[in-house]
Amino acid sequence: MIIGGGIAGLSTAQCLLQKGASVTLLERGITGQEASWAGGGILSPLFPWDYSDDVTRLTSRGASLFPAWTREMHELTGIDPEYDVCGMLALPPFDALAALQWCGKRHHSSWKRADTASHELHGQEGAIFLDDVAQVRNPRLLRALRAHVVALGARIVEQCTVNEIETAKENVISLSTSGGKASAHAYIVTAGAWSKEILGRLALRLEIKPVRGQMLLFKFDRMPLGHIVVQEDLYLIPRRDGHVLVGSTLEDVGFDRNITMEVRAMLWKRAQKVLPSLKGRQPVQHWAGLRPASPRNIPTIGRHPELKNLYLNSGHFRYGVTMAPAAAEILCNELFGLPQPFDITPYRSGWGV
Repeated sequence: MIIGGGIAGLSTAQCLLQKGASVTLLERGITGQEASWAGGGILSPLFPWDYSDDVTRLTSRGASLFPAWTREMHELTGIDPEYDVCGMLALPPFDALAALQWCGKRHHSSWKRADTASHELHGQEGAIFLDDVAQVRNPRLLRALRAHVVALGARIVEQCTVNEIETAKENVISLSTSGGKASAHAYIVTAGAWSKEILGRLALRLEIKPVRGQMLLFKFDRMPLGHIVVQEDLYLIPRRDGHVLVGSTLEDVGFDRNITMEVRAMLWKRAQKVLPSLKGRQPVQHWAGLRPASPRNIPTIGRHPELKNLYLNSGHFRYGVTMAPAAAEILCNELFGLPQPFDITPYRSGWGV
C-alpha cells in the first residue's frame, strides 16, 4: 500500500507492479497534482557542481533511465512525456573552477561553444553548455505514468486522507483513513512535503518540510530558445509548442500554496534581463507547488528503522522528477532483496537514528 500519488508514489507503484506485487495507492487529492505537476522537468541539478555526490549520483542514475522509461510509457499509453535532450546553458555568476573540474571529470560537458550562442540572450560570456541535459514535460509524464500504473493493475483511491498509521510490536497493522480502515503486507510513504505529518510520531528525527516554488509560463509564436537557460536560481525552459517556463523561488512558508504578485514581478523582471524578448509579454499562467525539502537535497529511501513493513521514499526536494525512476528502483530492490546499483547508505540516514 502506497501513501501518496505524486511522481514518487506512481513510479514506486509501477516498479512494484512490474515485479509482480499487488498495489493499492492512496492519494489525499488527485494523483500527480502537487509538486510533481508544478515543477519544470529539468533532468539535472541546476548547477550540479554545487551538490554532493550523494545528490548527483541519484540524479545521474535517474536521468540515465529516462530515455527507455519514457519511451516505454509513450508506446504503451499513447501519451508522450516529451522527453527532449535539449542541453542546458549555465550563465555566470557561478564557481567557474568547480564547474570546469566537474565537467572535466565526467567528459560530457564543455565550455560554451560558439554554436550554442544566441543573440536572444544576455550575459553569455563565460557560460557553460551542458549538452546532455534533458527535460520532460511534467504533466504529460504524470498522465502517462498514471495510465501505465492503472494498466498494470494498481488500485488507485483518490480523495483519501490517511489520518493515522496503526502499529503493533514491530509492524504496521493498518491505516486509519477518511474512507475507513486499510491494510496491506507492506506500507510505503511517498507523500512528499506531507510525509512527516502522515508519519506523525513514527517520523523520528526525519527532516522533511514544504518549500514553496512559484513559476510563470509565457507563450511565443516563434521559439526564442533552443535549450534550457539557468542563471543562479532562475531558469527558463523552452517547450516544443512555443511555451517558455520561468522559475523558480524557494519560500519557507509552510503549507501555503498561494501565488504572490511580488514574486510574479520579480521572476518576470529577472527573466527579461536574460531573455529581452519577454519584455511586454504577459505571463499566460502563474502557479506554485510545495517541494518536499530535506537537508542537503538528499532524500530518504528505505525501511523504517523500527518497523519491519514500513518504508519511505520522500524528501527529494528540487529533483523529485529527475530522481524518480532511480529512487523507485532502490526501494523495490530493497523490498525484493535485489542488488543495488550503488551504495545506498546515504539515503537511509534521513531518519536521524
